[in-house]
Amino acid sequence: MTTVRLNSTDNAVSFDTDALVVGVHTGPDGPRPAPGAESLDEALGGRLAATLGAMGVKGKVGEIAKLPTFGALTAPLLAVVGLGDAPEGGYDPETLRRAAGTATRALAGTSRVALALPAADAERAGAVALGGLLGAYTFTTYRTTGEQTAPVAELTVLSAADGAQAAIERATTLAESVTLVRDLVNTPPSDLWPARFAEIAEQTGSKAGLSVEVLDEDALKEQGFGGIVAVGQGSARPPRLVRLAYNHPEATKTLAFVGKGITFDSGGLSLKPSAAMDWMKSDMGGAGAVFGSLVAIAKLGLKVNAVGYLCLAENMPSGTAQRPSDVFTSYAGKTVEVLDTDAEGRLVLIDGIARAGQDNPDVIVDIATLTGAQIVALGWRTAGVMANDDELREEVVLAAGEQGEAAWGMPLPEELRKGLDSPVADIANLHPERFGGMLTAAIFLREFVPEGVRWAHIDMAGPAFNKGEPHGYTPKGGTGAITRTLVGLAERYAG
Repeated sequence: MTTVRLNSTDNAVSFDTDALVVGVHTGPDGPRPAPGAESLDEALGGRLAATLGAMGVKGKVGEIAKLPTFGALTAPLLAVVGLGDAPEGGYDPETLRRAAGTATRALAGTSRVALALPAADAERAGAVALGGLLGAYTFTTYRTTGEQTAPVAELTVLSAADGAQAAIERATTLAESVTLVRDLVNTPPSDLWPARFAEIAEQTGSKAGLSVEVLDEDALKEQGFGGIVAVGQGSARPPRLVRLAYNHPEATKTLAFVGKGITFDSGGLSLKPSAAMDWMKSDMGGAGAVFGSLVAIAKLGLKVNAVGYLCLAENMPSGTAQRPSDVFTSYAGKTVEVLDTDAEGRLVLIDGIARAGQDNPDVIVDIATLTGAQIVALGWRTAGVMANDDELREEVVLAAGEQGEAAWGMPLPEELRKGLDSPVADIANLHPERFGGMLTAAIFLREFVPEGVRWAHIDMAGPAFNKGEPHGYTPKGGTGAITRTLVGLAERYAG
């Protein structure tokens, strides 16, 4: 992974690097230098704005331009990234994250890059570092032919802010965890099946200081994890449940995270169309986010207890697969009629949620690439948040926003519950109507939350995998979405 360091110099003009990144704002007469770029403009004879204007650069968010410095600066290359309108107050950290990520993506192949973006305090310095690191991400594990462009090798954040070093160290830890999740999501299902995911979690989690417990298919059957067993029974690669735990001696709160970990989702016997199947390697993104967040929480040493459950299965059609109209008994003891085997994520989650209740947590949060209805309702970049507690729902949305991850609170209309009634079991896994699918899925999950426990559900079917072009610090493919939100929530409960 790209490395990052801090330099407190106030003289970016003479800083020794291969490329120097500065910001510009939109202005009535063309782009205007942002803080950190004024001295460079002077060194370039005051011609920076005019040159950018001649190139058609306006300073809009997401714009990037590269200019040779012709010896006017020590750095041979100047990269100018748009920051939009100049803020009246402090800079939005997410604007700086995206600007830094845009720059490091554009500078792939450059060895050393210095970021002279507005980083007047520790929070902004950390934002610049995190955005730069995430933007430099590449996944080339399976490439053997064609020209390979190496990511930026070394980033330097130019900031004299108090506490900047600690903020950059936190950013590095977060970037490592998000990178871990992105790599897992991008790995093809031929190389990431439930037992392999569990093995990675055991190895990496133990190194980070987590206690790790893995239940195999025999233990799952013996202990009554009917949902996980039912989903995984159609695959030649059996399911797993991984429990990760972090404890701090001074902690007063316990958080439980439960992640959907379908390492590949064919839909089972309710087979998906091929066009909806080719990116289903990402259906374990919720478990990935839980895994990555627990690793980060442990490395940061947060004063909170955190437990994570990775509910891992491969949903495949075969002679042993569960059938529509099958009934199984969940870990909570409730029976479930399976009307659609492609509504499988909720079936593994209910076992994880019920098991998490035995840890006596203050809060349970489940994370899942659960429904296509989330994408219909909120698009590809905004996760939906539902809860049995309004205050908790808003707390999760706020934590996501603070970390730069888009999330929106959604209701749980009580009239939708009746549609989950089953004539043969305690509940059906699907509402017969297609409308409100994200909401009814959450209502189904709520039925398995232990009584008296505050619970929230995050549906991130769209945000977990970017099928479009890269933007900001977000690459094409696995994004590592919601990992930072969970860490931010843990930081809140750590006080």
